[in-house]
Amino acid sequence: MEETYLIVGLGNPGKDYAYTRHNVGFMVLDRLAKRQGAGWEVNKKFAAHLAKIRQESNSVFLCKPQGYMNLSGQSVVPLAKFYQIPFGHIMVVVDDLDLPLGAIRMRPGGGTGGHRGLDSIQGLLGKDDFARLRLGIGRPEPNRDVSGFVLGKFAEAETELLERVLETAANQLACWMLQGTQQAMNNYNGDYSPTGKKTDDEIRRDDHPEGNRT
Repeated sequence: MEETYLIVGLGNPGKDYAYTRHNVGFMVLDRLAKRQGAGWEVNKKFAAHLAKIRQESNSVFLCKPQGYMNLSGQSVVPLAKFYQIPFGHIMVVVDDLDLPLGAIRMRPGGGTGGHRGLDSIQGLLGKDDFARLRLGIGRPEPNRDVSGFVLGKFAEAETELLERVLETAANQLACWMLQGTQQAMNNYNGDYSPTGKKTDDEIRRDDHPEGNRT
């Protein structure tokens, strides 16, 4: 039986924001679309760029909202309702300041962690039980402005690790569509930086995601 899924990558539109830390959600979706040779179409009805791919027997919409980050829900919610996509089939890919670059955390639901894109989607849906894939972007040095950091581009020295994160995130999303959230979490959640490893606290949070604010 064919199932329909929606994967949303969060970011800001326009060339000035391309390849910035805040746009890693866009980057992952671009990778998924490229893998299957899917082109992006401008959809004015939902104020989004949309692509459609297939994962075995499943139909999957990829969505990059084209309002700014804090308006993401205005694209996502009408699209999900129009195609009658259940909450359990919605995944949002988002950057996370509270995780180091290289860390990947999928969750079946939870809070927004103050992320304006998630705030917008969750506020309009009225529910928090949609999955989200958080990709760590790290935090700036104490004397650096946070806004400038998240809207800045990745350093050249980070390129190799970023590439690994994007590829792993795309693989995790494919696993999610075929095997579900728990299996995708088990297979791929972790820290992929050269020195990364799970702490005992992170392992406990993985086992009990409802208690993790991120």
